[in-house]
Amino acid sequence: MKLIDLIPDADVLYALQPEELGLRMLPALANWGEDFRMQQLTLDAFLESVASRNAPEGGGQYPLRQRRYIEQAVREAWAWLEGAALLIKASGFMEPNAVRMLSRRAGQLASEPDAGKVFASRRIAKDTLHSSIREDVWALYHRGKYDTAVFEAMKAVEIAVRAAAGFTDGDYGTDMVGRAFNENNGPLRDPASQPAERIALRNLFVGAHGSYKNPHSHRNVALDNPDEAAEIIMLANHLLRIIDSRRSSSGSA
Repeated sequence: MKLIDLIPDADVLYALQPEELGLRMLPALANWGEDFRMQQLTLDAFLESVASRNAPEGGGQYPLRQRRYIEQAVREAWAWLEGAALLIKASGFMEPNAVRMLSRRAGQLASEPDAGKVFASRRIAKDTLHSSIREDVWALYHRGKYDTAVFEAMKAVEIAVRAAAGFTDGDYGTDMVGRAFNENNGPLRDPASQPAERIALRNLFVGAHGSYKNPHSHRNVALDNPDEAAEIIMLANHLLRIIDSRRSSSGSA
């Protein structure tokens, strides 16, 4: 098992904080003895397994052009693992000793039964996201902050509705979203569409806002499923695209 098997996207790897990347590296470190029997586990050896100048393109490593950034992130994560006593000096070697082994706690974490949730969450392609959520929401999601990512995505929808409809900062919440898409006089309605379609669009925005933004505003909502979070974020992404289209044509509304 290589690091690229756990985190296929180099951009995701670089976006992780040292402690987050360090924890995700543990399964690859735990399998080092099986995958690289002739090599001791050292930082230099691990870096070579991640992105080597001598490896063929697509040979189970990250692109060489991203090596410098990946190497920095891995070095920081490695240092965090050592500081947390998850990666310790291997015994039986003379000093200076660069060979490392996993601590007992690290071994437990690496064999976490729910590793699919802990270490390998579903990816969201960054370039598919609307510009207003492309950076913060994408980073929050890939750091495992699913509830915060969903809240920020839906908050971006509310902010976009307010701006596109020409409302003031005193207008907010589900009521404001409903007024913006009111089928009879809402500034973001589509007068060229059928009445039933205008009602459906209003209900789509009101339902999404009420279901996914409001609960996260008023209480702690447990959301630990990466697939569910990704689906809600992509719904917010779709709503933002609709707002853009209504913004460009609202002058005739």
